[in-house]
Amino acid sequence: MHRTVLRIAAASLALAPTIAFAHPGHEGAGLVQGFLHPLGGLDHIAAMVAVGLLAARLGGRALWLVPSSFVAVMALAGLAGVAGVELPYAETGIALSVVALGAIVALGLTMPVAAAMAVVGVCAIFHGYAHGAEMPQAASGLAYGLGFVAATALLHGVGIWLGLTMAGWRGRAAAN
Repeated sequence: MHRTVLRIAAASLALAPTIAFAHPGHEGAGLVQGFLHPLGGLDHIAAMVAVGLLAARLGGRALWLVPSSFVAVMALAGLAGVAGVELPYAETGIALSVVALGAIVALGLTMPVAAAMAVVGVCAIFHGYAHGAEMPQAASGLAYGLGFVAATALLHGVGIWLGLTMAGWRGRAAAN
């Protein structure tokens, strides 16, 4: 039953690519604003929870390697966004990443850990860039960045928790 609910939710997210949108408007200049930014867009939430669900599905070392690769690439792409590097079609990339990650979770796909790290890394480029490019000009880059990294890690943790508890992937995770 729980697997069916998770698959329906993931499929719904995968079929809703129009949810990707820029979501500036978190006025302020620090940690709290950075933390709130990824929580202000369903696109970011869906992708980050899906990363956690994928990590839970794969289990073992994927529980920390897959989310960590997303966070690391997102942080680097965020620095590029802050530096003014142009990334064409970033919002399209975000939408496609939500569709791809949602489909992977909805279809119950598995893959080697390195492949999962690569997939989430590519997705993280677009999400990280958006965070960096949309950072308020008055923000402390370090505090803002720490905030959005913390929120991202939290959302990955939610996905892992959902995968390990609701979907019953605990046995697979313990076996790897």
